[in-house]
Amino acid sequence: MSDARVTRAGLEGVRPGRESLTWSGANGGQRRDRRSDHPHSSYYGRPIINPPVWEELDIAGYLFAGGLAGASSILAAGGDLSHRPHLARRCKLCASAAISASLVALIHDLGRPARFINMMRVFKPTSPMSVGTWILALYAPLNVASSASAVLGVAPRAGRAAGVGAGLLGPAVASYTAALICNTAVPAWHGAYREMPFVFVGSAASAGAGFALVASPLAENSPAQRLAIIGALTEYISVEVLERRLGMVAEALAEGTAGKRLRAAKMLTAAGAVGAATVGRRRRLGAALSGASLLVGSGFARFGLFAGGMASARDPKYTVTPQRDRLRESHTAA
Repeated sequence: MSDARVTRAGLEGVRPGRESLTWSGANGGQRRDRRSDHPHSSYYGRPIINPPVWEELDIAGYLFAGGLAGASSILAAGGDLSHRPHLARRCKLCASAAISASLVALIHDLGRPARFINMMRVFKPTSPMSVGTWILALYAPLNVASSASAVLGVAPRAGRAAGVGAGLLGPAVASYTAALICNTAVPAWHGAYREMPFVFVGSAASAGAGFALVASPLAENSPAQRLAIIGALTEYISVEVLERRLGMVAEALAEGTAGKRLRAAKMLTAAGAVGAATVGRRRRLGAALSGASLLVGSGFARFGLFAGGMASARDPKYTVTPQRDRLRESHTAA
């Protein structure tokens, strides 16, 4: 007879065999009959997939800063073309600071700067990380050159052309990170691959418009007011569709830390959009407060989505249940 001791991680010193009993994290680790078909089960209550080994501050900050940079570049290019110099200059500087912070966060998560450079040895269209690396490599120099021209007052035509180029790449910078996280096995992200780009673009638009409302004079911020409303509506509608299509996996976005952050994001973004459409049109203080609300709301949204995704990866039920539902549906259709 075996003297192996049964632990939460399995038989001590023994690899589980085919007849191993399953455990359920939902039941607090209580042993159950292997013949039962509980949809929340996994071996010993362990996660079925390995959660990403990403630091929250690095990756969620990278997602937020990239979106802010992309939207700010769009506003800066529009400001240049519509003769709004204060709006253009301040949004260029914001975009440069944000993309620099985004790159620092990404490289810090990678561990060594050489890893970012090594990704540029090839271009792989099927890899969101490869495509994103090349987007950043093209976008960042254009944006920095445009900002330098605006600050130093040199080569205005070249600076304006660089700003327009950065503005054209802005939507890609704001949205490619959605493809990046949805290309993982994390249930709350992968299952939302259709809606996540719209959520990210809407959130980025809210952040960029928020900064412009805070930093630009009232006479020049009408584009930011319109972008704030469009961004808030896009984000709200996309999140509603996302949560309905995710089904029970959406619980990971509604509970715990993720739920608190995403609820705060909705309230702050709605308040900022309403403020931008009303008092933000007439009062400088109203515009600044509305912009700050939009900016903070966008940050809560990115950190909330990150937390919800990580929670869904740790709980086996969010992996098992949708798979069994799909299997059942395929059998029914057959």
